[in-house]
Amino acid sequence: MQKVGFVYDDIFLMHKTPPWHPETKERLISVLNALKNSDLWNKLIHIKPRKATYDDIALTHTNNYIEKIKNFGVGYLDGDTYMSKDSLEASLYAVGAVMEAVDRCKSNEIHRAFCAVRPPGHHAESEKAMGFCIFNNVAVGARYAQKIGYKKVFIIDFDVHHGNGTQHIFEEDDTVFYFSTHQYPHYPGTGKESEIGIGKGKGFTYNITMRGGSGDKEYMHVYHDILHGLVKNFAPDIILVSAGYDIRAEDPLSTIKISSEGIREIVHGILSSIDKPVVFTLEGGYDLDALGESVRITIEEMLKDISAPF
Repeated sequence: MQKVGFVYDDIFLMHKTPPWHPETKERLISVLNALKNSDLWNKLIHIKPRKATYDDIALTHTNNYIEKIKNFGVGYLDGDTYMSKDSLEASLYAVGAVMEAVDRCKSNEIHRAFCAVRPPGHHAESEKAMGFCIFNNVAVGARYAQKIGYKKVFIIDFDVHHGNGTQHIFEEDDTVFYFSTHQYPHYPGTGKESEIGIGKGKGFTYNITMRGGSGDKEYMHVYHDILHGLVKNFAPDIILVSAGYDIRAEDPLSTIKISSEGIREIVHGILSSIDKPVVFTLEGGYDLDALGESVRITIEEMLKDISAPF
């Protein structure tokens, strides 16, 4: 059985959103309940996140943007990204959760981790909040991983929405590979298959657009047949995953039709692509029952001794 860390703190429940908002603390409560009501809870190594510093945040965000967030207060950063009085603190710990998971992998305490955090991160640009996201958790985590010795980072994003922020942060970089499957056309409108990177980063961004109605069959092809070759060729030192479960058929924010078994196949495809550390970080997923079940399935697969086929 693999050593799997579960990174969580109640600070993530303190990020409050308006009553209409789909990104609520109940999302994490559903995840916790699903794990505690299974036999998985006691098999995990429970890890508290650290609090990221502003210097850590500056690995991928501009100083002007950081100052804006520090001094913003309460209200909307954009049309749907809300800050409450505790959102800044929660955001710093969300980034710190990924950093802590990367550190624990580096020290061989764990080989895989799941970071149950909010607010999510992959829409956050270097100088702009967007799509419920304040800081880009996975992007900072990738730069931090490089800082402590993981030279090449492969980011996989299976959220139903394209991770525009993550792509833009790394699109000129040949040391971070960004791979995304997402519904298209759909929010935020980025992620065309023609977007493959810029300059020396050309060829290190790989988008696969999925039409509404796509399901398990289409995703299995991608996460087994396509992904494995890309990972093998890039040969990363660590994989970071933006795990968005709004691809589930039950989810109100998309028309992708992934089942629970489809989630299992996606996760298995990722874990079997290479025998290196893998850190999953929660992004979307807004049907509470489907979200809890999907994270449970993800962690079931993470605990298995799945080795790379290469």
